[in-house]
Amino acid sequence: MGFPAGYSELLLPKLFLSTLNVLGLIRKLITTLFSLLGLQDFIEPDNAWSDPPHPVRIPEFQSVSALLIREILPVVKFSDLVDPPESCAVCLYEFEGEDEVRRLTNCRHIFHKGCVDRWVGYDQKTCPLCRTPFIPEDMQGAFNERLWEASGIPDFYGDFPHAIGYDL
Repeated sequence: MGFPAGYSELLLPKLFLSTLNVLGLIRKLITTLFSLLGLQDFIEPDNAWSDPPHPVRIPEFQSVSALLIREILPVVKFSDLVDPPESCAVCLYEFEGEDEVRRLTNCRHIFHKGCVDRWVGYDQKTCPLCRTPFIPEDMQGAFNERLWEASGIPDFYGDFPHAIGYDL
């Protein structure tokens, strides 16, 4: 008998697709207009990778260990490095002369400051490339002491050592 072609259900997809095409055309026209006027900064990029890695949004909650690791890892200008890699292994963007980079103390890998700061902001404590700990063995004791002091627990229980299980 065949399929009846006069139902409204067949018109709705065509109408929907036509509407999407018109909206796409309007978006393209607005993008072109903004580009011609030099206002492309007000347009959202088509994909997340088209933005440069700076500035980086760091999560609002920052752990104490993340703050201490950021203090320990040195920040240098890319142009000051001798024989550096061509690109950051996190974002895959090439380094430029004035970029701030962090050279990890244990493994000596180099990343954009913002890329490593974002990594550390998610409470990661190892190199994103080789998983070597950020804190060298000889500094681990001092790091743990500073972390313990920053937690405020010694101050809270300082007068009551028996409260945390210590006997005098």
